[in-house]
Amino acid sequence: MTRIEKESTGGMLRGTPGQTIGPFFKFGLQYEGDNRVVAPHSPGSVFLEGHVHDGEGFAIPDCLVEIWGADTDGTIPTARGSLHRDDYTFTGWGRSATADDGRFTFWTRNPGSVDGKAPYFAVVIFARGLPNMLRTRIYLPDDEAALAADPFLQSLTPAERATLIATRKPDGSLSHDIFMQGEKETVFLAY
Repeated sequence: MTRIEKESTGGMLRGTPGQTIGPFFKFGLQYEGDNRVVAPHSPGSVFLEGHVHDGEGFAIPDCLVEIWGADTDGTIPTARGSLHRDDYTFTGWGRSATADDGRFTFWTRNPGSVDGKAPYFAVVIFARGLPNMLRTRIYLPDDEAALAADPFLQSLTPAERATLIATRKPDGSLSHDIFMQGEKETVFLAY
């Protein structure tokens, strides 16, 4: 460390900056059943789909989207086997690479409320050009009272809240688009 670096950082070393990743998701990160948190069409299963868009609204074809969710009764899954799907053990975790049109898909369960908060999926997004992953949430749209009472959602403007709440389709499936930036930018979380 040079004298100037010591003075500018108070003698502290700077953290190593993040580095961009991809596009290499199909090699080494995808595996059979990666987007099947539960067996398709099994009792209690729900189909979750969406698209990832850039700031201009164009599809991002090479993202990796991961979700984590509680079981329908609100318990946090502790079962092993996320990388070796057996179609009956619910692990709460799944991974989906986006297609050419930016679409991601999951077969999962509607998460239940954890600690009385509005049910949601925790979401992580990896994409080319991002030095680090982005974190967000996808809330279930069904319980308006729970959404209105959720402390995190209360801290957001109505427009920001709208970027986090999925749409329930007539067939029971969920749809939610993620916008990386721009006018419709999804709310991302810092940890």
